[in-house]
Parts: sequence; structure tokens; C-alpha cells
Amino acid sequence: MDIQDLSVSGSSGDLKLVNRLSESRSPYVRGHINNPVAWQMWGPEAIALAKKSNRLLFVSIGYAACHWCHVMERESFENREVAKIINSSFIPIKIDREERPDIDRIYMNYVQATTGSGGWPLNVFITPDLEPIFGGTYWPGPGSTSAITGHIGFVDILEKIRDVWKNQQQRCLDSAKEITAQLREFAQEGTISRQGDAEAEGFDLELLEEAYEHFAAKYDSVHAGFGAAPKFPTPVNLTFLLKLGQYPSAVQDVVGAKECENAKDMVLDTLKSMTRGGIHDQIGNGFARYSVTRDWSLPHFEKMLYDQAQLLPVYLDAYLLSKDSELLDAVYDIATYLTSAPLRSATGGFFSAEDADSFYRATDKEKREGAFYVWTLKEFQSILGDRDAEVLARYYDVQENGNVSPEHDAHDELINQNVLAIKSTPEALAKEFGLSNDDVVKILKEGRSKLLAHRDKERPRPSLDDKIVVSWNGLALGALARTSAVLQSIDAEKAKVCLRAAEEAALFIKKELWDEASGTMKRVYREGPGDAPAFADDYAFMISGLIDLYEATFDDSYLEWADRLQQTQISLFWDPDHLGFFSTAAAQADLILRLKDGMDNAEPSTNGTSARNLDRLGALLNDDTYTARARQTCDAFEAEVMQHPFLFASLMDSVVAGRLGIRSVVVCGEGKRVEEWLGKWRMRPGGLGVVARVGGKGKSAWLKTRNELVRGLDEGKEAVVVCEAGACREELHLNMEAMERALREIN
Repeated sequence: MDIQDLSVSGSSGDLKLVNRLSESRSPYVRGHINNPVAWQMWGPEAIALAKKSNRLLFVSIGYAACHWCHVMERESFENREVAKIINSSFIPIKIDREERPDIDRIYMNYVQATTGSGGWPLNVFITPDLEPIFGGTYWPGPGSTSAITGHIGFVDILEKIRDVWKNQQQRCLDSAKEITAQLREFAQEGTISRQGDAEAEGFDLELLEEAYEHFAAKYDSVHAGFGAAPKFPTPVNLTFLLKLGQYPSAVQDVVGAKECENAKDMVLDTLKSMTRGGIHDQIGNGFARYSVTRDWSLPHFEKMLYDQAQLLPVYLDAYLLSKDSELLDAVYDIATYLTSAPLRSATGGFFSAEDADSFYRATDKEKREGAFYVWTLKEFQSILGDRDAEVLARYYDVQENGNVSPEHDAHDELINQNVLAIKSTPEALAKEFGLSNDDVVKILKEGRSKLLAHRDKERPRPSLDDKIVVSWNGLALGALARTSAVLQSIDAEKAKVCLRAAEEAALFIKKELWDEASGTMKRVYREGPGDAPAFADDYAFMISGLIDLYEATFDDSYLEWADRLQQTQISLFWDPDHLGFFSTAAAQADLILRLKDGMDNAEPSTNGTSARNLDRLGALLNDDTYTARARQTCDAFEAEVMQHPFLFASLMDSVVAGRLGIRSVVVCGEGKRVEEWLGKWRMRPGGLGVVARVGGKGKSAWLKTRNELVRGLDEGKEAVVVCEAGACREELHLNMEAMERALREIN
């Protein structure tokens, strides 16, 4: 429905609503408790109220770290005149997208399909049957400084929607049903019905070449990264490009050795540009969600757990491939951010995000975007002294009038402010200021410490979204487990810190959010488990993290739990007709359709991650049913993957595994040579192979009951056994030359 077709009229209603958001545990939702808008909670009561009163539901979806969500709240939801229109004509509902990603995805699909773009806040008008009639993202409120010429304001939209529902209700209902039918049809596109003996044609390795060519064409050779502004890191794509050169040689034969090397170089340059850019907190730790500018200099300042959790293993693999100390520094940076306050919970688990907006001073009345992170030249001079301020200003591009272009500062929040980004080198500064290189390095190090101390003391930290979300915790604990394994030979103490954080997070999820009797999980913890059940992505990312944790510790209790969760995921989410995993369970009645997540976005897709999990578990447990289901998961998206393979980067591990197989290595016994081999294994970038251990320092009692191949191995004998396709074909009695060869071939 086109908003321009609607005409304005008044409306009134006798229904008196009260704000019910105090019932929520979500920090984002609870942040709207004092709005004059009479927000309701999503659920049967609000839906029944809409039906009884014959009103549209106005559904507003966002998250705690969302800058434009805060802007719309200030401009519209805190405005009593706007609230009066909403309360008198609609049933307003506020939703945290991180608690209910299922609802968010459905209506985001609608908005993207009808407007060509999406984002948050996501605002949708839906019928009492939950079918959408109109939606969008941020709409400017009364007196907004963000209004774009020609763009309709929020009040006009409210009045027009109110009018058309009052006077043309059947038109709305018909349109909504038609749109919903189209959404259902769209959700099925690309999936192949498995009726009778129908078989998928299978994937060819040329798909990896096509995906590579897409990314190579999009590569920004000036600033690194892919595409134009805004630039997102999209770690899943970086991981794919790094892996091209690590897959078996058959992949390089197809893609090309030169192309695989170029793929690696594109990623290394991108990671370094990000590390030096404003998207990276230069004096603290962690990375912002994305860059507004092409050169990575100006971020939207929110820091998300899922970004840190995905970037950590990318930087780790990039370091292992390049041995570049700058990339190892980034590994330490992200690992420190994840394992420290405020992101790490004192009781175990990781919180979700830090906000983009904050108070510049404790006495301020209004938050500003980036206030915690930006600096003036005068502040540098006051904190550092003239000489050191000049050195650090040159290093970080700090200018008297600020380094943020007005075109990127819609609310004039960054006038004369500077976002720190590295624009020089110690060598260049030493030459410019007539200092030794060591002196410059010392000045930079001490200056960063002074700036950090000032920031921590004088500036209120951005609000913390202290929800513990299962899916993101799975990503984080897996990343830290892998990091701990690599750091064992580099920094044993840091390795212990990372492993302890990973294990404590897993224990927290198991204790607080997993029900052993049913095998199911809740999705969110905040002051107790939330009501929403875990979704398919929660299971997928948690299983992946537990497999990583097993390979870091060889404690098979993690593998046993991963196996149990995998069985639950299959029982709740598997589509027996069209294959693949639905995002939601069949029992959820408050949804107009079940979506299937195949394409990657800010996070790897549920089905891409699940296919990889099934391949890894199939190899570790010698379970052909898991391996077969991995193939079926890929087959579910065959038509779409064939058309646009670059949208399915997380699925490519399983595409390769399906063509070339996947090997498992079982390490037996203990001793110096076994530990030496494991050390070499851990220092390889992530690939297709998996490793298990029996005897020695591993715990393998359960594994031997689950995997008959492992059961027959002599755990008292030092050996490395390579297994593939249900048979252990090769036994290496710790001949280092043979083991080096095996390491090269295992991927």
C-alpha cells in the first residue's frame, strides 16, 4: 500500500491504555517505560485487545544500542501529542529484536520487500491477524532536525494510516492478506521440495570461484573493505575469503592459486584498515558495528557482542596466515574486551552490547552519539601537555575544528570533535618531530594510557545492554576457545583467561538456560531466564561454540552436550518437506509464517552454521546421519546458492565438505611428541578438519560410547590416526615428517 494514496482524517476511541513495559526484562523495552505512549507487550493479550477494539497494532522494534531508535524515541515517543494519536488509534507494541528475532525478521522482510531498504528502528502497522499493511524505519518526529526534504513525517503517517483503517478497512485487509501470501511464497523460493525420490543435483566447486569473483569486484582498493559506505565488517565473508587458500588443493585448482592469494591479501588489508580506523576503539578495546564512511574513519559507535565474537577468529586466522604482529595485537584487543567488564558478566556469560549514545559529562541532560569516544584538540593539550598532544594529534588525526564532516553529523553532535583513527606511523612521527623511534613509541603508549584514564574517570560509560543471549554467547565462547588454543604457545596466561571465560559462559548457559529433561533452551537471561524459547540460531551457534570448546580442551562433556543440542535442533526446527532448518519451532502461534535463514547477514546464517556443525559432528562422532543431513541442509538452498553463491559464504564449508569429504584426526596417548603435534595443529588456521583425543589429558569415556572407531583405538599408545568416510585409513606413529604432511592434507 502506498502512503501517498492515503488521505488524512481524525479518529477517536474510548479504549484507555496504560504503559505495560515494566513487565519486561529487556533493557531496551524498559527504557520506554516513561514514554507517554501506552506501549503494550507482544503477546496474546495485546493481540486479543487489537481484535476486540478493531485497531491496527503499531509495532516498533529496536535494540538498546541503536542510535536511531533513541532519536525516534526523543522526537516522537516522548512527545505527548504524538503519543495521543498513537494511544487513541492503535495498539502500540514495543519489541526488543534481540529477544524476538523471529518477529523482527518477518516484518523486516516485509519492509525490505516494499521499500527496498531496512534497518532499525523497524516500525510496522499490522492488522489484528498480524498481517502488515505499511512499514518503514526511522520517521522524523515534530521539529526533527533529521527530516529530509520531501520525506513524510511520523505524525502524517499516523494520521493517514488511522484514516485509511477507519474508512477503507476492507482494502487494508485485502492488501495485507495479499502481501502475506507473497511473503510466504518468497520464503519458499529457492528451496527444493523433496517429494518421492527427488535428488539435488549437487554443488560444484566453481561456486567458490563465483563467490570470490563477486568479492574481488566489490573490493575497495583504496580503503580496503567491500563496496561503498556504509561499510560493515561482515566477518563471515572475510572468513570465507581467508579459507579459500586453506581448503584442499582441489579448491585452489578451481579458484586459482593467484586468486586465493589475492583473497587472503584483501582480507589482511581490510583487517588492518579497520584496526587503524575510527571503527576501532583506539584507546580502549573492541570494534563498533559499522563505519558510516568509506575509509572506516567514522563509526556508528555501538559495540555489539556478536561483532567481537566473529572478528576475533578472523583476526586469529589472519595472524596465523601472516604472522603480522599488528593482527596479533588486534586478537589481544578483542579478547581483552570480551573477557573484561563491562561485557563479561561476573556470574558467567557475556552481555549483549554497549550503546552508541552516552552523556559527555555526568551532569548532562541529554545523551549524544559517540560522546564517550570523541575528543577535542584542547582536551588533548590539557591531558597530555603540548608536545605529547601534538604527537598524538598527528598520529590520530586530531584537528582543531574536528575531523568529522558536517554531512555525517545530522544533529550537530560532533562539531569540533575528533574520532581517533591512526593516520601516521611511529617512524614518520620520529622524523617529523626529531625524536627517536623508541621515544615516539613511549609517548604514544603513555598518551593512550592517560587518555583512557581520563575517559574512564570523567565520562559516563555508555549504557550496557546486559541481556545474555544464547546465540551470541555461543559465538563468543567458541571464539575464545579457539583463541586459547592458539595462545597456549604464545602467551599461556592469556590463553588461560580466554579458556576460563569460554568455559564459564558454557557452564552459565547450561545451568541457567538449558532444561536437561527436555533438551531445550531459553534464548535470553536477564535477572532470570526469559520467556522466549531458544531459536534455531541459538542452537546452531551454541553447538558450534561447544565443538570449538571440545577441540580446545578435549573434554568430551562439551561434545556430548553439543550432540544433545543437535538432536533437539533437528526435532524442533527441521523441515522434512523442503529440508533445512526453520528459524522458529512449529509450536509458535504468534507468527504469520516460518522463515528459513539461508543467507548470511551481520551473523552467519543458521543453516550455514548448522550444516558445518553437522559435518563436524559427523566426523567427530562417525555419524553418517549427521553427515547426510549436512548435505540435505545445503540442498535446501541449491537454487539460491547457484544464483548468488556470495550470499551463502557460511555454507561454503559444507559445499566443500560435500565434494571433497572431511577428515577427523584422533590423537592417542600422551607424551612430548603428541603435545608437539597438537601444538602444530592448533597453530593452523581454521579449516575443514576436526580433532579428537583419547587417553592422555583428554576425557573420552562418552566419546568411546558414541564413536565405534574411537572405541577400538589403543589410548595408551602414542599415535595420530587419520579417519575419513567411516574408516581410519592411516596411522602415524609420531614421525614428524609424516605428521607435517598430514597437517597439510587434513583440511
